[in-house]
Amino acid sequence: MDSIDDKPVTRTSSEIATQLMGDTAIICSLSQRQASLTERVQTLSSIASNLRTTSLPGICDVVVSPDRITVIYDPLVIHCVDTFVASVKKAVTQQHSPVTAGSLYEVPVCYGNDTGADLDTVCRHHGINARTLIDLHTKPKYLVTAIGFVPGFPYLAGLPKKLETPRLSTPRRQVPAGSVGIGGSQTGVYPFPTPGGWHLIGQTDMKFFDQNSSSPALLQPGDNVRFHKTKRVNTPPDQSLATTHKCGTTKNISVLEPGMMTTVQDLGRSGFRSSGVPYSGAADRVSAILANSIVGNPDHAAVLEYTLLGPSLRFEADTVIAVVGTEHDSIPSLRPIHINRGDIIEIGHASRGCRGYLAVAGGVCVPPVLNSSSTYLPATFGGFGGRPLRAGDQLSIGKPLVAPTSFTWSVHNELIAFPSNPCTLRILPEFLGSTRRLPIPDTPFSVTAQSDRMGIRLCGTLPQAPPTMTSRAVLPGTVQLPPDGNPIILLCDAQTIGGYPVLGHVISADLPRAAQLRPGDSVCFTETNLAEAHRLLRSQHDLLATVQRGIGSKLGPAEKTS
Repeated sequence: MDSIDDKPVTRTSSEIATQLMGDTAIICSLSQRQASLTERVQTLSSIASNLRTTSLPGICDVVVSPDRITVIYDPLVIHCVDTFVASVKKAVTQQHSPVTAGSLYEVPVCYGNDTGADLDTVCRHHGINARTLIDLHTKPKYLVTAIGFVPGFPYLAGLPKKLETPRLSTPRRQVPAGSVGIGGSQTGVYPFPTPGGWHLIGQTDMKFFDQNSSSPALLQPGDNVRFHKTKRVNTPPDQSLATTHKCGTTKNISVLEPGMMTTVQDLGRSGFRSSGVPYSGAADRVSAILANSIVGNPDHAAVLEYTLLGPSLRFEADTVIAVVGTEHDSIPSLRPIHINRGDIIEIGHASRGCRGYLAVAGGVCVPPVLNSSSTYLPATFGGFGGRPLRAGDQLSIGKPLVAPTSFTWSVHNELIAFPSNPCTLRILPEFLGSTRRLPIPDTPFSVTAQSDRMGIRLCGTLPQAPPTMTSRAVLPGTVQLPPDGNPIILLCDAQTIGGYPVLGHVISADLPRAAQLRPGDSVCFTETNLAEAHRLLRSQHDLLATVQRGIGSKLGPAEKTS
């Protein structure tokens, strides 16, 4: 059991100080001030590299940010946090790999208003001409301090003070891929078309992210970048996979109506957060696993996730499906449903719950990207061409090995995290050293319609202005506080690095319930402690395993399905 009490836990050694972050991570920061930002980042990057290659069990990923590394662990593997922290500290202090300078990358940039919509605006803001701006921007050797925001996006330090420019007051809805921007005292490159609030001054055709590589991000913290002017650049390559996949089977599903935000998801990507790649995967993991279990699939099989409105589908072969996570008048949930070839299933509006999961015996087949079938919408990769389903799409399904032997049973809904109203989410507060940053509010917040897989956006301003902070790793469950004071609960598609202040972290056991919040629902936060957070997660895991064993008694070889 955890030996952690309600107080923040900070441990120090001659090299690092460690601090808890939520119920799935610890923060390691240098206890001695380094001579320069470059030395600090390169030291942290070396420590992170050592931790990634250690045989220490339970580590899921290590993320570098300008002043710390964040070690993400699996609480179901780590049964004593004290022991784990001590092991991490030992692994760090025993490293013998020297701290070395990173690689230098030369990046061609076509500057101008045709490729950088804000070049004139930045020039006017600083009272300079375009030639001076370009000379200033191409002169430094920039340091990569972090990778995040979107996969492969480099945060580059070293921008001349004469070019420091406040971010846009209203971010663009879409920034073209390859755009070179300035945000505050940093510069960077957008690898994907994505919303963004930085001033755009040019474009490059250099590829900063390769989804087909085991190390997908071109740059890593500690590397250096130097920009140089070029007269023209090619159109950056399309990062998405726009092809379908037959998965060696003739069984298909025809999408008649796509529903709302229907995507292919599995249990997500692990091990790539250091390249800026979030977990993605099912927002409500428990419902997705349970849906797969009912039809005889392994936990990680790909399912369809939809929001509030389910799809209409025609099945081109006999199969078995299950719907979990939402309730509907049109179709039963939490039970196996036999489907005949030619059947049309119209799921329709959810009467309860927000995100539903439709599992098909054999699983939905799409090309894996970075070891996962999940769709990551902000960077348009994974799943079915990196996008939500559309009418006319054809999905392949795999060959099931087992299937229900009867269709008269159902699963009790005790595992489904339908939120009450108001919904109380348990939270671990954010600490800085031994001082709590912000008190946990005792007033309710309202879920807004702007919520999505990146985050649950709440309405209700905090009474205390949030402090500023350096960009650092964030996780699903992190509660961010943007300038307007309305909290955002980050979900599975959220960025890996964030610069907003943090109120605290919703515990892992409550994230499925957070994913089921609907617009207009009321949310309250209540403080808990790490030991309780881990106990609740293990209890949830054990209950799911018990239900799966019961379902297993209802399954048999697929060819004998009745």
